[in-house]
Amino acid sequence: MNQRANQRVAYYNGNIVAERDVRIPFRDRSFLYGDGCFDMTRTFNGTVFKLTEHVERLFESLAYLRIDINLSPSEVVEISNEVLSRNRHLLDAGDDYWLGQRISRGVKAVGDEGWDDTGPTVIIDCQPLPFQERAHYYRDGLNVMIPSVRRTPPEMLSPRTKTHNYLNLVMADLEVQAQDPGAWAILLDHNGNLCEGLGSNLFLVKNGRLLTPRAQYVLAGISRGTVIDLAEQLGIVCEERDLDLYDAYTADEIFVTSTSFCVCPVRSINGNKVAQDAIPGKITQQLLSAYSTLVDCDIVAQYLRHLKPE
Repeated sequence: MNQRANQRVAYYNGNIVAERDVRIPFRDRSFLYGDGCFDMTRTFNGTVFKLTEHVERLFESLAYLRIDINLSPSEVVEISNEVLSRNRHLLDAGDDYWLGQRISRGVKAVGDEGWDDTGPTVIIDCQPLPFQERAHYYRDGLNVMIPSVRRTPPEMLSPRTKTHNYLNLVMADLEVQAQDPGAWAILLDHNGNLCEGLGSNLFLVKNGRLLTPRAQYVLAGISRGTVIDLAEQLGIVCEERDLDLYDAYTADEIFVTSTSFCVCPVRSINGNKVAQDAIPGKITQQLLSAYSTLVDCDIVAQYLRHLKPE
């Protein structure tokens, strides 16, 4: 292919092409029904983090959805690294990428349309992380709000699968942002327990212990698992259990984890200020520091460098 020096590329069904040349048929089942799955990791100073773990989770999602992409996990890792390598030169100093794999069950053929490929659609791409958009969260903390929309119960569709059908989380976000455009939605499950947000897991700190919702009811993020491992190394007890709003309102600290955020402090929940005296709180700061050491990148400083001037 003739790659332009200033244009990102992506893998699309066997070829690496310019992003503008990735053209998904309108009868693709992911477009029609959200029938597909994806996973996302990120880079730190241009180096990808836990790619193998993310690809392993992608293949668990594929197994749950009964989609066979005719590629092995190691091949997906290899292609992902190739896509990153071909896009790395486009990163500005101090910036990083999301690196994602997106899979659809493929085109729903209804006749003799002549589609080139009716098997699974496989896309691997990079996109810059939204540092400027989210930098103020590390200065001020997140304002979390609980929407009326409840998380889809596992009896209907397992939240442990990272599907393309995000409408449940999108509707929750829309409700919250209509009230406060800068707020972060965290949903309750059908039993009224704290659950998760769009691409993010929740942690509370109480009396020096970490508390987080049980993995059965959330998509247990790779960042969530990283924090649990770091807590163990730091001698901080972490407990997975049912948590309700009482637990949140009486917590000493609250933070969320996600691929892009890693660890981001929460300032308030439903307008109730979290008890911590500073942003971030003591244990949140310990975990942020440990995460930064692990990835060899000052996570907070990287975000704060992108703060918009006021």
